[in-house]
Amino acid sequence: MTKRLPLVIVLILFLTSFAYAQDATPSPSPAPKPAMSRAQSQRVIIATEKKLWEAWKNKNFKTFKANLSADSIMISDMGVADKTTALKAMESMPCEVKTYELSDIKVTFLNSSAAILTYKSTQDATCGGEAVPPAVWSSSVYVMRGGKWLAASHQETPVK
Repeated sequence: MTKRLPLVIVLILFLTSFAYAQDATPSPSPAPKPAMSRAQSQRVIIATEKKLWEAWKNKNFKTFKANLSADSIMISDMGVADKTTALKAMESMPCEVKTYELSDIKVTFLNSSAAILTYKSTQDATCGGEAVPPAVWSSSVYVMRGGKWLAASHQETPVK
């Protein structure tokens, strides 16, 4: 038995080393991307809204597809429309935009991933042969999705 004792100890140590080798060692997680500051987010949101107005003027609907959230809704005097319905309506409605200007722009953050953009827009445009209101108060809701600010809702009210 005494001759077997060293063999048993060696076997125990050997098998124990396998047990330790099976322990999961945590892999270092990638450093989180630095969050956008509020000032950066504000600039991105305003730039995106202006890009969408320019896309409307130039009939560039790909810009809308890329910058609207999948669950976005548009609110107009015709009701509430989801992204697909709103894009189809925009593509089928012949609009001619001569000029537009955005003013009184304000971004209000609801939290780190949602913000409301409010502003006044003036425009010289027609849609379907009818003049659009020359001035409207607008609001757009933006949400952070996948590291990108996307428009989730838009609404306009004609200025009296």
